[in-house]
Amino acid sequence: MELQQMRYVVAVAETSSFTRAAERCLVVQSALSHQVARLERELGARLFERTSRRVRLTPAGEAFLPAARQCLEAADRAAAEVAAAVGEIRGRLAVGLIPTVAAVDVPRALRDFRGRYPHVRVSLRVGASEELADRVRDGALDIAFLGLPTTARPRGVAARALARDRLVAVVAPDHPLAGEPAVDLRRLASEVFVDLPAGTAGRAQSDLAFAAAGLDRDVAFEVTSADFIDRLVGENLGVAMLPSAYAPRLSGVTTIEVTDAPARVEYAVWSRFGRTPATSAFLTALGIDADTDADG
Repeated sequence: MELQQMRYVVAVAETSSFTRAAERCLVVQSALSHQVARLERELGARLFERTSRRVRLTPAGEAFLPAARQCLEAADRAAAEVAAAVGEIRGRLAVGLIPTVAAVDVPRALRDFRGRYPHVRVSLRVGASEELADRVRDGALDIAFLGLPTTARPRGVAARALARDRLVAVVAPDHPLAGEPAVDLRRLASEVFVDLPAGTAGRAQSDLAFAAAGLDRDVAFEVTSADFIDRLVGENLGVAMLPSAYAPRLSGVTTIEVTDAPARVEYAVWSRFGRTPATSAFLTALGIDADTDADG
């Protein structure tokens, strides 16, 4: 069994196509198909069901795929560790971030990092804080930037608090509140809201604040990503509450200070059980001492 064969299997599984897998792996399709068939003979089981219309994993393939990925990740990690030992950082850096991250200018940080370490392959995943923390814990992400209510802390990961921020109200320019210098939660509770889905950390920041004040509110629109909220608010479908540091990125809306606004804390989190050389280098580039600030 060879690593290249595993790479071919993973590529076919992810693309559901031998043709697209061959294109991704930069080989001719016949060579890729031959190596997959050779591996199947060695394993004594078919990994894929092939028809003229689709390719999908067999039960044996479903069982093989996670182990193949682990082997490939281990091989990449070994190569990266050897390179680091001779002074070269390479390998992969998988970064997760919430759309409203503001404590770190992630694109600029990656630009500087890439300029210093050009052999590191970088992938980005945008998602909700709780999802990103889970992916750091299971090793799918190397580092993530989260936003949590002040009553919560990242669990099961190493963490560094980066910044604390208050939420502001976001309304359409022609909304009756647009000319107000400030509002409170009681006044906002009478409005229809646009917010993140219930149960997410981003939604909890506002839910907890209204609950603590003994107030109910109507969240009529739920959006899975905060970077779409301002478009709905701009159409006067509702109001929203978003971090003040994120507000300058919004367009077509008006922001208002909330006198009793909830707060959130932004964190950088990474694995507590070992870091790749690229992860350590990125943390250092961010000014984070991972050995003393791993407090998750």
